Order: sequence, then structure tokens, then C-alpha cells
Amino acid sequence: MTKQNNFQKELDVILSKINTADKPKLLLHACCGPCSSYVLEYLYKYFQITVFYYNPNIYPQEEYTRRLEELKNLYLKFPPALEGKIQVIEENYNPDDFYEAVKTKKEPELATEKERGERCRRCYEFRLKKAFDYAKKNNFDYFCTTLSISPFKDAEKINVIGKELEKEDGPKWLVSDFKKKGGFKRSLEISSEYGLYRQDYCGCIYSLKNHSL
Repeated sequence: MTKQNNFQKELDVILSKINTADKPKLLLHACCGPCSSYVLEYLYKYFQITVFYYNPNIYPQEEYTRRLEELKNLYLKFPPALEGKIQVIEENYNPDDFYEAVKTKKEPELATEKERGERCRRCYEFRLKKAFDYAKKNNFDYFCTTLSISPFKDAEKINVIGKELEKEDGPKWLVSDFKKKGGFKRSLEISSEYGLYRQDYCGCIYSLKNHSL
């Protein structure tokens, strides 16, 4: 059996070396307000954070818009977002890009997979590559994603992708498993405190149909 990496310990080491008097720039890919809440609370003291909302996987478009507006509205009143002067960058919403990336039309068996499978891995890779490219173009020091806060997401696959992208000339990958240290539980508490909308499926049409959450 393969030994699992302890990404939380790796993150602890990185954060212990951060000079908070001269915070590095972090591009944080976020899927929604609830998932980003704890992550911002955790990281804003260490980084200058810009949130990158790139999620063309979300279906339908009304759901995509609702999650984006919920995220923006949270940041207008959430102390870590205000103190950290968090900015939000919204990338284009083009679902065809998602379908092309996961290749479910060519490999229809992927459409019925449960979450954490190959379809999801391709989706992680697709969105993280977009975040990496934006971070590189705009001179960020690090890039990361909130996805690992979910117990339904595969932190191992997410971090493998991030570390592979890091090998290119550009920003460093900030390893994470944000569900650790009670992160997921804390995100639930924040969601309750602020009355946040919490979706009952991951986002794509396949997770909606398969009721994977």
C-alpha cells in the first residue's frame, strides 16, 4: 500500500518560513464562498491573496452565477477578506472548455463515474492549469486551490497536479489539504454564521445526475 503524503505538514513548513512583513502574492483558485471561507481565514495573514474564480464545469449557468455572487457577497462582510483586501478575478465561463478537457464525449463511461475518479482528476488539472497560467502571466509567487477542503475531493491528485505544474518556470505550488486541522468543519461553521448557500452537488452536470454528494 502506498504511503500517503502529509500535505498539511508540508504546508506548515512553508508557512513557518513566510516573511509576513513582506507577504508573497498568492493566486487562490476558488470554487465557491463556503469552501474559500476557511482557506482565507487560514492564509490571509501569510499572503497577499487574489481569488481566481474559474469554474466552467459548473452546471447550469444559473448555478455558476449564484456561487460567484455568494462568494462576492461573503467577501464584503467577512473580516479576513476585508483585512486581507481580497480581490476576485473572474475568468470566462465556457462549459465547452470543460467538456473538452474531461473528454466525456469521447469516453462516455466517465460520465457515470463517482466523484474522485479520472473525470474529476482531469477537471482538477484543467482548472489548475488555467490558474497556473494566470499566476505566471501576472507574476504571482504562489498558486493554490480551495478544492482540497472538501472530503469529496482527492487531495493527493490535486497536489500531484500542482507539483507537476510547478516544474514549469513560474509560481510555486502551495501544497494543501485544507480539510485537515478541522478546516472542513470550520467552513461549515462560517457558512452557518453568515447564512451561506451550500450546494448539494459538486458542480458539473455529472455530479448533479449521479448525486455524488
